[in-house]
Amino acid sequence: MQRLIDLTSRVARFAFWPAFAFALIMAVLPKPPSLPIDSLGDKFAHMLAFFTLSLLAGVGWPRASLLRAALWLSIVGAGIEVVQLIPFLHRDSDWRDWVADSAAIFVAMVPVTGFRWFAVSRAESGKA
Repeated sequence: MQRLIDLTSRVARFAFWPAFAFALIMAVLPKPPSLPIDSLGDKFAHMLAFFTLSLLAGVGWPRASLLRAALWLSIVGAGIEVVQLIPFLHRDSDWRDWVADSAAIFVAMVPVTGFRWFAVSRAESGKA
């Protein structure tokens, strides 16, 4: 079981960086391509992106501080909104997008905490 937990963490670490790059690129492209989730609204896309990034970060680096990870990801969300203020990008900056990002980050910490609790309990039961 510990091997599965370790593999899950490695896969999450590996997947985090492409997901992070995809989120940043989509956030700053002047005309991002249409996606199937577009019909669900802009806030949904923000929340899905930051929920996913939070899960990947929390599972990928299980010994890292969840609070620190959440704060850094929230800062990234705020930074995206600042970059979207650049006129030639033709993007709309909205502080509510940052709120949606931050809400999704903190909601994602629930399953991450569960994963970490499970991983620790399995590791401790394996030592006995």
